[in-house]
Amino acid sequence: MKITKIAFALLLCVSIISCSSDDENLEGQTGTLTLKFDNSVGNQDFIFGTSYNKSNSESYKLTTLKYIISNVRIKDSKGNVFTYPAEKNVFIVDEANGNTAGEILITLDDVASADYTEVTFGVGIDQNRYALGANGQGNFLAEAQAAGMMWSWATGYRFMRFDGTYTDATVTNGALALHMGSVGTSLDNYKEVTLTFPNTVRVREIAYPEVHIVADISKVFDGETSVNFADGYNQVHTNATTTPVIANNLKGIFEAHHVHNN
Repeated sequence: MKITKIAFALLLCVSIISCSSDDENLEGQTGTLTLKFDNSVGNQDFIFGTSYNKSNSESYKLTTLKYIISNVRIKDSKGNVFTYPAEKNVFIVDEANGNTAGEILITLDDVASADYTEVTFGVGIDQNRYALGANGQGNFLAEAQAAGMMWSWATGYRFMRFDGTYTDATVTNGALALHMGSVGTSLDNYKEVTLTFPNTVRVREIAYPEVHIVADISKVFDGETSVNFADGYNQVHTNATTTPVIANNLKGIFEAHHVHNN
């Protein structure tokens, strides 16, 4: 009988804790969420100057690796969507700015407290933001110019910069430059990505969750479409044929690998 009473008491405690969690009043509370972008090649951490093989006989080395992320929004377990403020909702993920673990951090402040299950973000700059013009771009215009993420000879943003060299059957250390982006309104390569979190992300006033997003850059070359440098994919800029292929491949490199609810 004593054991039964103890078991009942434990069950009651668990029920109370569960109900308390379900009934947690988060209205008006905010917290911080960090998205940690970690560039890789397959299951290897990306390293500048390292030679990586493609699915064919070609290989590549990169000296520059950066891309633009924008329009971040997160969905909670009840279906509500929190969109980060537009004026701050654009970022350059630059491998050169990674921490000692090779991670580039995007920290979102004043996020509504909730239990989040997925994130959506854009790769590049959408037409609505572009249409705001120079006055509507705020500080990001100067940031993008300083980072070399705007065309110097066309209109619009570079969404990515992969610079380096490539080697194939006929070329050794040839120049490699993938500068895919949109060109004004005539060529729109903006894409959006939605990632489901592997477990719930709990944003609270006293919690600092981190989402580890792995970006497998090998899929830029061997993703939805496998491309050959020898077919013109060693120099990708504003071509209406090659840039959409790279844009589609780029949106497929991301995975929400794990979550730290700190």
